Amino acid sequence: MTAFALRGRIAHCLRDPGPDNDPDAIEAFEDGLLVIEDGRIAQLGPAEALLKTLPETLPVTHYDAHLIVPGFIDCHVHYPQVDVLASYGKQLLDWLNDYTFPSEARFSDRAVADETARFFVDELLANGTTTALVFCTVHAHSVDALFEAAARYNLRMGAGKVLMDRHCPENLCDTAESGYRESRELIERWHGNGRAHYAITPRFAPTSTNEQLRLAGELANEFPDTLVHTHLAENPDEIAWVGELFPEADDYLDVYKRAGLLRERSVFAHCLHLSDQEFTNMGRAGCAAAFCPTSNLFLGSGLFDLARARTHGVRVGLGTDIGGGTSFSLLRTGGEAYKVLQLQGQSLTGFRALYLATLGGAESLHLDDKIGSFRKGMEADIAVIKMGGTPVAARRHAIATSIEESLFVSLIVDGAQRIRATYAMGREVMTHDP
Repeated sequence: MTAFALRGRIAHCLRDPGPDNDPDAIEAFEDGLLVIEDGRIAQLGPAEALLKTLPETLPVTHYDAHLIVPGFIDCHVHYPQVDVLASYGKQLLDWLNDYTFPSEARFSDRAVADETARFFVDELLANGTTTALVFCTVHAHSVDALFEAAARYNLRMGAGKVLMDRHCPENLCDTAESGYRESRELIERWHGNGRAHYAITPRFAPTSTNEQLRLAGELANEFPDTLVHTHLAENPDEIAWVGELFPEADDYLDVYKRAGLLRERSVFAHCLHLSDQEFTNMGRAGCAAAFCPTSNLFLGSGLFDLARARTHGVRVGLGTDIGGGTSFSLLRTGGEAYKVLQLQGQSLTGFRALYLATLGGAESLHLDDKIGSFRKGMEADIAVIKMGGTPVAARRHAIATSIEESLFVSLIVDGAQRIRATYAMGREVMTHDP
C-alpha cells in the first residue's frame, strides 16, 4: 500500500452551499491533514489530532500558507481552439466562421492534434484542472490525440468527435452515417478505457441535420453511460437560426429532445436565453448547464442566470470555453462568474465558486461518486492553491481572516502561478516552485 499525506489549509464541499454558504455543506480546516492511500482519499481531519493516530513514518508534505482543494473540473472547453484565444471579438456566428473553423481544419494533420493535445493537457494541469469535458474536432484522430495525452497523467477526462454535416466548411463536414460510425468506433475504443469517458458531441443544432441528430440520439440510447455534450441558447441570432431550421420544434431544447439527446449525462454549454419551461425540462431530465462567464462576456452573448437554473433543478458546473473563453484558470473563471451574477442582483461566495469548480462539475458529469470532493474513498485529484502570486495579492491575503475570504481573494485578485501543485489519483503531476 502506498500512503502519504498533505498538510495545510484544506476545504471541500459536501453539496451546493447556496448563496448563503450553508455551513453544513462545507468542510474546512485551517490546519488540516489529507491522507491518501493507493490513489484515493483515506482520511481527512485536523492535522494535530490526526497525526497522533498515524505512523510516524508516514510521508507528509506540508503546504504552509497554501489551500488544498479537490482538482478543478472544467465542464466545457475546446482543445482545438487554444490558438484562437484572444482573437478579436465578434459575435458567435461570425467568430465561428472567421476563427474557429479555420483553426479546426488544421487538425486534419494528426501531428497538429498530438502537439496541441499535449499542450492543452499541460495547461489544464498548470491551472489545477484534473478533469474536463472537451470538444475535439470532426477528425476522429483528434479524439485519440486528446485521450492519449490525458492518459499520460491518468486523468479522468471526457471528450468526443464533433458531429457536423451541414453549414460548415466542406473540409470539416462529415455525414450522418460517417459521424455515427466513427463515434461508435471511438466509444468502443475509449469509453471506460482507464479514466476516459466518451461524449457524443454534435457541435450545435444548426450544423447537424435531423438525421445526424437522430443517429446521435441512437448512440446515446445504445450507450446510456456516455456523456452528451453540445451548445444551447448561447446567442440570440443562433436561436433565431434554430427556429428557422427546425420549425417543427417547440423551442431550441426541443430539437435535442426530439433526437433523444435530452437525458441524464447531457451537458449543454451556455444556456443563456432559455425559457422557464426549457430549464424545467432540463432539470427533470437530469441535464447540466456549463456556465462559461469569460466566453459569454468576451463574445457579448449574455449573462447566465444561476439562480433560475438551480431553482429548476438544473445541475451547474463552470466551463472555461477556451478559445471563446479567455483563461484556462477556473479560479479566474469563478471570479468572472461573480461579476456576471452581480450584474443580475445575485451573489457568489468563495465557497460556492469552489463548489461550481469542483463538486458541481462532478455532479454535472455524473461523476460525483468518484471526484469533486474529499470524501473517503474518492479519487485523489487535488489542486494546491498558492496564496499570493503577486505582491498585491500577497498583501490582500495577509489580512484575510478565513479560508473563505482567502478563496474569494484568489478568485478576484489575479496573481501569476496561483497553483502550487496538481495531483491526479494521488500522483503529483505538476508542480511550481514555491
